[in-house]
Amino acid sequence: MRYLTARKRAEGKGAAHTGAHHHWSMTMSSVGLAFLVPLGIYIFGGLLGAPYEVVLATLSSPTPAIVLALILVIGMRHFAMGATTMIEDYARGTARKMLIIFVTSLAWLIGAVGIFALLKIAL
Repeated sequence: MRYLTARKRAEGKGAAHTGAHHHWSMTMSSVGLAFLVPLGIYIFGGLLGAPYEVVLATLSSPTPAIVLALILVIGMRHFAMGATTMIEDYARGTARKMLIIFVTSLAWLIGAVGIFALLKIAL
């Protein structure tokens, strides 16, 4: 019989053995979004009501385009992870699997369409 303390048994072992990694990923994406979203609001807010040529000129420069692309990618990843956690907490069985597939696909679709639109404008 081997003796393990409660801490040694629990260390790195959440219910699915990935709890710490998931928490760390959510924390890092939320910190990234905390810095990026105000920049994105500043960029997007300055473009609201601007003529088409001004919007094209602004989004053709690399910095605003990269900031908006990062917001899309990181935001959709954060959304997919958070929605998956919510679904895992409240749904069971086949409905759980189908909802996770739907939410992940939706996040990828929104991100892809957003990046495509941004590239179409920027290039």
